Amino acid sequence: MLQQQTVIKKNLWKNDLIFPVAMWLASRLVIWSAMLLLAPLLDAPPGGKAATFGLGVFDAWDSVHYRSIATFGYEYINDGKGHNIAFFPLFPLIVRGVMSLGLPFEVAGELVNNIAFLAALYCVYFWVKEYNGIQEARWSTAVLAWCPPSLFTAVIYTEGLYLFLSSSALRAFEEEQYGWAALCGAMATATRPTGIALIPAFLITAWKEGRSLIAYIAGLTASGGILLFSLYCAIEFGDPLAFINAQKGWRSTLGFDWQGWWKMLMQITVGTTNWQNGWLKDPLHPLLFAVIVALGYLIWRYRQRLGTVKVEYGFAALFLILWIVAGDPLINTISVLGGAYLLWHLRRQLNYVAVIYGFCGLGLIFVSGGTWSLSRIVYGIVSFSIALGVLLSRHPRWGYLTLCFFTILLASFSVRFAQELWVG
Repeated sequence: MLQQQTVIKKNLWKNDLIFPVAMWLASRLVIWSAMLLLAPLLDAPPGGKAATFGLGVFDAWDSVHYRSIATFGYEYINDGKGHNIAFFPLFPLIVRGVMSLGLPFEVAGELVNNIAFLAALYCVYFWVKEYNGIQEARWSTAVLAWCPPSLFTAVIYTEGLYLFLSSSALRAFEEEQYGWAALCGAMATATRPTGIALIPAFLITAWKEGRSLIAYIAGLTASGGILLFSLYCAIEFGDPLAFINAQKGWRSTLGFDWQGWWKMLMQITVGTTNWQNGWLKDPLHPLLFAVIVALGYLIWRYRQRLGTVKVEYGFAALFLILWIVAGDPLINTISVLGGAYLLWHLRRQLNYVAVIYGFCGLGLIFVSGGTWSLSRIVYGIVSFSIALGVLLSRHPRWGYLTLCFFTILLASFSVRFAQELWVG
């Protein structure tokens, strides 16, 4: 009887309808517990503020701009400063619609982002299951739910909505449902700038796979969201590129920011203190980095003698130490460069349109003129979570270690956001 109950519970956990919502709910509980219960117990950190219990912890940084848009609308002056016209309209428009039901901004924003993210998890789960298999689907869903930047799907940001719209558009295009692909693609380009990557992804896929004319039309129609936003900017402010010009308040120029990348590499290898104040102000950081590299080489050199288990746990321990030493610059660098490698390595095992979308998204990142929030931007491109999920499905031990590390980082990010410290 006990064995039969165990089998029933196991099958229930594996049920297609249960798994995505379980991943969603478990990750929400970690995020919300860290923000609402743990963070208020801590003192105010340098540069931040003391967190308090309440919905206000979900409303910080970009959320402030979405609040102003949903409440008062857009404002813009071409003065080289940041204005809320830089933030795309669909998310605050939907939030405003929910607010019309009598709900405050915090509740409306939380509902829209979190429900949309749950829909995104289901979309990714069934898409990957159809193309790769159920194990790959579970791991991809788990990665998407537990990846540290999933914090931004639990607060008042656009990540949940954009992940749902972009993954829906990609899946529809793959299945040649071009009307739905065009609609979701247009809504995605009205949600986040990275939605622009969908357009070349659709067109290149249509050309490479010899698809019909309707596929090209769907790809071009996906630009409808950003074109309508540009039209609004032209009518309201007399500047069709106002949403780009307003970015100057955060990004002075477009193009590859080689100085920003060099800074991150130096922060990883020699440390922020040495980079800012001169060499060997903090000799411990480069020494630790050298030791970690040397130990990594020795583990790799004697991997056959050590055995698979010791090698994997050894590398996991070294990476955890390196993260403690290097922090956010390491996460941002690995998110971009590691994501690029994953896409290339698994390019024959993923949907072609997902691979092209991932590389087009990377292209936008490299020419954006900035190196901050890279992990969050990469996370918003669903191809990378799918690629990592497919990889981890073939190496479960690495998968569980990765999810444990993700959980630690996710809780840390949540506390930092609640304290209004920069995350990313």
